[in-house]
Amino acid sequence: MVKNTLNIGKISEGFVLDHIEAGKSMDIYKYLKLDKLDCCVAIIKNAKSNKMGKKDIIKIECPIDIIDLDILGFIDHNITINIIENEEIVDKKALTLPKEIKNVIKCKNPRCITSIEQELDHIFVLTDPENEVYRCKYCEEKYDRQKRRKH
Repeated sequence: MVKNTLNIGKISEGFVLDHIEAGKSMDIYKYLKLDKLDCCVAIIKNAKSNKMGKKDIIKIECPIDIIDLDILGFIDHNITINIIENEEIVDKKALTLPKEIKNVIKCKNPRCITSIEQELDHIFVLTDPENEVYRCKYCEEKYDRQKRRKH
């Protein structure tokens, strides 16, 4: 009998994004612009997880300071980051919801200044951490993360 296991080699220097909600790894790949990096990236989808049932994992062989942890925290602050040096986990980082995000989501309000001034950054501020609500910095249009998750 053949077991359904997949072995991905260890990385010597870099980091591993673990506990990604199953099916979300490609969104993270796109948001972090990993396609633009000249480094080794391994994406594992639907891995077995005792805690989550199924999860995605991304292994990235490059320095962690090249990625935007705020974007990662906005996408899913339950993701854990394992920092790897000499093929060993040397540190773990926990994510939090960022207080402010820039150019990740766009304001949907047609009267917002960002609709008229195309070069203006789309900045959203965390106004209600408990309910994970962000509002446009300019017009206070609400972006509700809870609704986004249900799709």
